[in-house]
Amino acid sequence: MSLRQRTTDSHRMDASIATRTRSKSVVGSSDGVSKSSGGSHGLQRTSSKTAAAGEHYNKLKSFRVRLYSTIVLIFSFISIIYAGHVPLMGMVLAIQTIMVKELFQLAREAQKERTLPGFRAQQWYFYIVAAFWVYVRFIKNNLMVEITSSAALARLLGTMIRRHTFISYSLYAAGFVAFVLTLEKGSYTYQFGQFAWTHMIFMTVFVPSSFFVSNIFEGIIWFLLPCALVIVNDIAAYLAGFFFGRTPLIKLSPKKTWEGFIGGFIGTLIASWYLSGWMSTSVWLTCPRTDLSVFQPMECTEPPETFQPRNFTVIDVVELFAEPKFMKQVDYVHEKLPESIRKRVDSIEIHASPMQFHALALGLFASAIAPFGGFFASGFKRGFKIKDFGDSIPGHGGMTDRMDCQVVMATFSYIYYHAFTDRSAVTLGSVLSMVLKLRAVDQLELIKHTAYVLESQGLLPTSVSEAITMGIHNASTASSSSIQE
Repeated sequence: MSLRQRTTDSHRMDASIATRTRSKSVVGSSDGVSKSSGGSHGLQRTSSKTAAAGEHYNKLKSFRVRLYSTIVLIFSFISIIYAGHVPLMGMVLAIQTIMVKELFQLAREAQKERTLPGFRAQQWYFYIVAAFWVYVRFIKNNLMVEITSSAALARLLGTMIRRHTFISYSLYAAGFVAFVLTLEKGSYTYQFGQFAWTHMIFMTVFVPSSFFVSNIFEGIIWFLLPCALVIVNDIAAYLAGFFFGRTPLIKLSPKKTWEGFIGGFIGTLIASWYLSGWMSTSVWLTCPRTDLSVFQPMECTEPPETFQPRNFTVIDVVELFAEPKFMKQVDYVHEKLPESIRKRVDSIEIHASPMQFHALALGLFASAIAPFGGFFASGFKRGFKIKDFGDSIPGHGGMTDRMDCQVVMATFSYIYYHAFTDRSAVTLGSVLSMVLKLRAVDQLELIKHTAYVLESQGLLPTSVSEAITMGIHNASTASSSSIQE
């Protein structure tokens, strides 16, 4: 073999070895990429599992917080109901204060308030004045009983009760003047916006929810039942929508469905009938409170007539809601009915308390109208681009989020009570309120004539009656002498 041929074969051998070497390196590199890719997918799977586990943990944590806060709220609410009317009134005031705080905060612009010292205090001043006017107005008769329990209290607080409206407006006028005097150039739009926002809160949230205070003292049932019906409607609508919901109800709340709305309507009406029947058996829940005592037994020994069960015919049910003039037309139509139909109508009887029929009206409103308070709040939050009004209740959001429908219900239950079931009973507090409007001379005359009536009934000894009459005569003489001097 020649040298040239050996050299050529050597070059071919080297090229073959180099080719095999490159192919091995390529295979090795591809194996490395494959291993690297497999490791990357493994990391992704691990991270996704970790994220899912973290999300599951957060959901459980949120559920536990929501559950615990719900249990605390329920037991606190039951305890306050047991404590009575005055603690319930305090609870309503506390709820209102939290709601007002959340709504004040919603429209707050901290950068503006740095240049307006005391501006936030003005808003809270108007709130205190509004609370003073509303609460004293609703519990005036009850407050009168407590004030007149001693001469010292009567001297100290008697004028406040007699001139309550004037004092309230005077306080408001002072705040109004202070607002005008604190207007700052460059902040007019913001200040007037906050002024309007404050009054809007009072008109749409504070005053309507305050009607619950009046309801409480007419009987706790007039507060508890409307609140319970709103909650029942919310639960029944949620369950019906969860299992049967298909048709959207309103754009403001995409998750609300017609099926849920109708299910809530039916469930609330059923609950209103049985809940009211159960609550009507309790003296503590049905009797009105005429004073401001706490943990004290009620004056009545059995539920009032509105809560006493009896047999109702169709005409009796109509009479619960109709005006006397309308009932004449109903009686006329009833008499003109064919005898067979009239007997059949008259044979229909339902054994129930009047309150159960009134509860159906409350349930109708709670399921058909009150939910629009929630829709209103949803639109409001969308306008401000927020999820909740606050975080006052752990796991539930803000207090306003929970009370949106209750505010609407409070107004209706107050108006309904005074339109259809108000017994207009004369109480000690209402009489004392009227007496304080009399002149001093007429108040003395009232005492004298009352002494004569009590003596005639054998409730007051003659000697005591004569002493009262003599004391009044001397007081009148002394008063006349001082006037002449």
